[in-house]
Amino acid sequence: MIKIGITGQNGFVGKHLYNTLGLFPEEFERVDFQKEYFEDKEKLDAFVSQCDVIVHLAAMNRHDSEQVIYDTNVALANNLVDALKRTHSKAHVLMSSSTQEERDNLYGKSKKEGREAIVHWANENGGKVTGLIIPNVFGAFGKPFYNSFIATFCHQLTHGETPTIANDGEVKLIYVQELVMTIIEEIRSGKSQPELFIEPTAIKKVSEVLALLNEYKTKYFDGGEIPELKNSFEHNLFNSFRSYIDHKTYFPVKFTQHTDPRGAFVEVIRLGIGGQCSFSTTVPGITRGNHFHTRKIERFAVIKGKALIQLRKIDSDEVLDFYLDGAEPAYVDMPIWFTHNIKNIGDEELFTIFWINEAYNPEDADTFFVEV
Repeated sequence: MIKIGITGQNGFVGKHLYNTLGLFPEEFERVDFQKEYFEDKEKLDAFVSQCDVIVHLAAMNRHDSEQVIYDTNVALANNLVDALKRTHSKAHVLMSSSTQEERDNLYGKSKKEGREAIVHWANENGGKVTGLIIPNVFGAFGKPFYNSFIATFCHQLTHGETPTIANDGEVKLIYVQELVMTIIEEIRSGKSQPELFIEPTAIKKVSEVLALLNEYKTKYFDGGEIPELKNSFEHNLFNSFRSYIDHKTYFPVKFTQHTDPRGAFVEVIRLGIGGQCSFSTTVPGITRGNHFHTRKIERFAVIKGKALIQLRKIDSDEVLDFYLDGAEPAYVDMPIWFTHNIKNIGDEELFTIFWINEAYNPEDADTFFVEV
């Protein structure tokens, strides 16, 4: 069992890494970290002394003063180095840095100096270090106006605002889950690599990204259609976009129902993508689900009976309740990293149509069981 602590555990990348490590309970034990530890030597030392691996992600990305960014990031790295020395740690430290290291700005300089300080500690004290030089990271739950332009655009498009492009340059990008799996692979390897350049998985102009997001806004957010997703980048971008929707006010989405003397007709889903469609009947009082996905796109459509659909982000205690009735057919889409279920709360059988973007594969099910 490898004991892993993450400074910046509650940040964008930190949360994704922390949650993903939790999917491997027989391999990794997570050592809890709070940002206040940097202000308390005893607590920081206690944290460091427990860890076989420390992933140093804590950093300041934006501030009105570049000098404050520089001072903060260098101090965080130095405080960690001091704790490593005090505890005589032999931990493997993975330090996140940035491709901005080579740019003439204080943020890049702070990341480079922090990485070099940890490399120097490892060389002098028999520790191991991996210096991760990372391109621009995007993904679900990023902080708009802070983590990336993609986070900002997604937030704006789902909150009635109009994005603007300040500089339409090419950007090297990596999806947060791809980065997380790279970090986990480096942890498993146990090798020191003082300077490890993480390759981007996509290079896009800002305008290209915005064009895709505008399409997702028009087709999915406004029209309920799952758009065509041509590659893994577009799949990841779409899942990122979905995470910025205010689920509490957006769902459930009522279908357009066409009625005539013969009965009713409802289009359940319009697709630019394949997948698997199925339906279920559920007897009163029974609950299905209680699992989450990290990549799958899924829709629950209630067409007969009464249902309670519940969602809960796996690192949150807030449960979102959606009540659906087949008298007014409606759907709820399942966000990634939200455990979800559906319960028949009526007196008759519940009829539900399920669509998911990939057929079930028991070797790679992307289905993790957690009670809502």
